[in-house]
Amino acid sequence: MSEDKKTLTSAFGAPVGDDQNSFTAGPRGPVLMQDVHLLEKLGHFDRERIPERVVHAKGAGAYGYFEVTADVSKWTKAKFLSEVGKRTDVFARLSTVGGEKGSADAARDPRGFALKFYTEDGNYDLVGNNTPVFFIRDPLKFADFIHTQKRNPATNCPDPDMFWDFLSLTPESIHQVTVLFSDRGTPATFRNMNGYSSHTYKWYNAKDEYFWVQYHFKTDQGVKNLTRQEAEVMKGKDPDHATRDLYQAIENGDYPSWTLEMQILTPEQAKDFKWDIFDITKVWPHKEVPPIKVGKLVLNRNPVNYFAEVEQAAFSPSNFVPGIAASPDKMLQGRLFSYHDTHLHRLGPNYHLIPVNQAKNSPETSYQRDGFMRVDGGGGPGPNYWPNSMNGPGPDPRALEPAIPLEGEAGRHAYSFPNDDFVQPGNLYRDVMTDQDRTNLVGNIVDHLGGAQKRIQLRQAAIFYKADADYGSRVAEGLGLDIGEVKKLAAMGAEERAAATAK
Repeated sequence: MSEDKKTLTSAFGAPVGDDQNSFTAGPRGPVLMQDVHLLEKLGHFDRERIPERVVHAKGAGAYGYFEVTADVSKWTKAKFLSEVGKRTDVFARLSTVGGEKGSADAARDPRGFALKFYTEDGNYDLVGNNTPVFFIRDPLKFADFIHTQKRNPATNCPDPDMFWDFLSLTPESIHQVTVLFSDRGTPATFRNMNGYSSHTYKWYNAKDEYFWVQYHFKTDQGVKNLTRQEAEVMKGKDPDHATRDLYQAIENGDYPSWTLEMQILTPEQAKDFKWDIFDITKVWPHKEVPPIKVGKLVLNRNPVNYFAEVEQAAFSPSNFVPGIAASPDKMLQGRLFSYHDTHLHRLGPNYHLIPVNQAKNSPETSYQRDGFMRVDGGGGPGPNYWPNSMNGPGPDPRALEPAIPLEGEAGRHAYSFPNDDFVQPGNLYRDVMTDQDRTNLVGNIVDHLGGAQKRIQLRQAAIFYKADADYGSRVAEGLGLDIGEVKKLAAMGAEERAAATAK
């Protein structure tokens, strides 16, 4: 390394050899706990804001229920999904992602779609977004990505250079960028957007047969979006329009609802599937995996106190129930740690005792004791250790999940699944979007990317061009870029393109 090039180190000065790929068991994961660099990055990132959420700071919440409408017992033994007609109480939090608590609801941003199911086997949290994909597929990049979506450390203002510099150096982001800068990036209301698990999860049945699944909550109100111009007006007219809309709709008895559709693959189908099912930047095309309608989500009760119920609501994808488990998805693996860790920092070690977070249909019987704000009986005189012969609660083998095969060398593996990052966003642009959608998409990108340096514009336009020539050409034209230069960059590899447009 040249003398004038600084070496990235850990917080304790140790040199870092790879800051792009988590330490995994084989190229497809899962992530290993021995990745101390990842844990350091996520642990520090989780503690960067006090007391506001680092992401999803502004949101609205409501109570409701989930009702099963189809028999899914052959795929999962989760009790709350065990029979048609069964209802489970739910708390939902719908939010923007990147902005602060006082930001406008109409900002161009993904929307969080978090659900807490109060099941008889404990709480099950499903933490998703209103988009089926995400910007990155490795948690080691997450803190850096969010930093670029926040404020410049010098100016304390949003910075198009930061925003687009990272994205243009991270080509895997192109799919989510295309969704975000379409009008889907500015939903009309929380009621008029879909919700997705984005991640792949594992369902398993009473026979210990397992399946890979994705969740799609389709709004029954119909998808409605704001144009860029409409969103700009709304931000000034009513920065809280979506929060207000959800509250007033429920208050007026106009209860919003969503139909849950599941995509399901057997392990055998997944083995030969064209797309990497553990890559959150990819979708499972509906023609290849047709969704199955399985349930209905209804929100029908507003919180009484926003702070107590919405601000203190804490969701974590690590909260599973028997019948549902994690997949080797690297981003999900990172989130299993990070969400719970964030809540410990923001709300304290006993955040699970806050009423909105309590497992009200399956009371806690654990040996975790004491800590700040322990305001219940603290376990009384019972033992605080296991094993014990004092009639304390013990493990139930029926709660175990079936094993899945893993193989591969432990190391930091660059992504190598045999398909590229540009096919699906290109298909989205060409085959799904209308002419008006494409016009709005390009206009939205040009309006935002136009604030970045020219070298960053060129690099990002080249990525759009790699997804679709018309896509990249229209963005380049809108920015006044030399299309020949854009084509030249598009023909390069990611590292060569980065070097060619370095400062």
